[in-house]
Amino acid sequence: MNRSLLIKPSMKEEYPTVTHGEGIYLYDKDGKRYIDGSSGAVTTSIGHGVSEIIEAMHEQANKVSFVYRSQFTSEPAEKLAVKLNELLNADEDYWSFFVNSGSEATETAMKIAIQHWQEQGYFKKNKILSRWVSYHGITLGALSMSGHVGRRERFVSILEDYPAVSAPYCYQCSLKKTYPSCQLACANEIETAIKRIGPGQIAAFIAEPIIGAAGGVIIPPDGYYQQVKEICNKYNILFIADEVMTGIGRTGEMFGLHHWGIQADIIALGKGMSAGYTAIAATLASEKVMKPILQGSNSVMSGHTYSANPQSAATALAVLQYIEKYQLVQNVKVQGEYLLQKLLFELGESKIIGDIRGIGLMIGVEFVSDKSTKRPFDKKLMITNKIVGKAREKGLLVYPSSAGQEGAHGDAIIISPPFIITKSQMDELVSILKEVVLEIQKEVGGVGHDGTNTPDEKNE
Repeated sequence: MNRSLLIKPSMKEEYPTVTHGEGIYLYDKDGKRYIDGSSGAVTTSIGHGVSEIIEAMHEQANKVSFVYRSQFTSEPAEKLAVKLNELLNADEDYWSFFVNSGSEATETAMKIAIQHWQEQGYFKKNKILSRWVSYHGITLGALSMSGHVGRRERFVSILEDYPAVSAPYCYQCSLKKTYPSCQLACANEIETAIKRIGPGQIAAFIAEPIIGAAGGVIIPPDGYYQQVKEICNKYNILFIADEVMTGIGRTGEMFGLHHWGIQADIIALGKGMSAGYTAIAATLASEKVMKPILQGSNSVMSGHTYSANPQSAATALAVLQYIEKYQLVQNVKVQGEYLLQKLLFELGESKIIGDIRGIGLMIGVEFVSDKSTKRPFDKKLMITNKIVGKAREKGLLVYPSSAGQEGAHGDAIIISPPFIITKSQMDELVSILKEVVLEIQKEVGGVGHDGTNTPDEKNE
């Protein structure tokens, strides 16, 4: 356990103590350097110690850092809302509701969706439909929407049963089908679920454009989101895009859904919105969604003490301007393609890697005990933890992820370095990861998925 959660000095130190960061690197108190190969938690998109952002933070701190949202607005908050609309480039304006974290953003999205229908007299439309193998946050509302088995299990008795449909997980299809002959069965399953539950009960469907922590970067097949949007429109259900991990350039487009030309009704943002320089996130709601609220109570029933504080707003605005100024989203496309191909070339033949997939600088590596059957390793082997731990020992930080058909029994990591990473730095990243994988492969080479020696593998 991280001691910073408990503040107990006598606890054994499990994590190194960071002292500073520069570019794609972090340094601990012993002077050891780490490649931030995951941007923390897919967050520090522009790298560490960027002087332009630090200067913007200092400039705002010299003016005012905090005002309460029901007493004042501020110039940074207003400008940030305008900038987000510019980046979204939608056919209608979106209202911005600023919060502090991705969990708060998705939970606020849920509340806005329900309130949208309540304001029109549809009080039974209060259920959120979501997918298994998904993660939308750790607060109770956000966790209720999440189909992340591992993170739900302690709290199932107090969570809503929102996850109801399969993820568009072509590598490990829970429906036992193959694209394109499947005819997008996973999308059709959404319509089936709507009919079973009743469209009059469902306020919204929520999805990550590209699944992150619950599945190790799962990219849906072509046509999936177009069909999802059609189904939502057909049954008068709002579509919420959880862009907390994919938003603001991570995938090589400013927003994940831009890859499919789809416009969500409500969007949740976080992580890359401030690149880790401050705690801020946002829920964006379209004019269509906001209209009945504005004509009714004229108030979104949600709020947080630090919502839209000028210090965080100014910081996020500076980050977005920095990304635009240096054309970092375009850089993500180029560097992401190089990194993906490099990983496939160096690690694609590994006996313990089943799939390497990605888009932009958001890449997942899924580990299996049998490549032909895609059989996962036994959970007791803790493959993901071993990969993450060995990589850290060697100076590389990667992000742990769940995987597998149920999203509970598989192993995966996410590689998502800062947008500014160079080719030589990517080469070093892959070289370290290759060392790690070879060492783990040697350790588990003679171990079957049930933890026993296997005759066909023990001598390899």
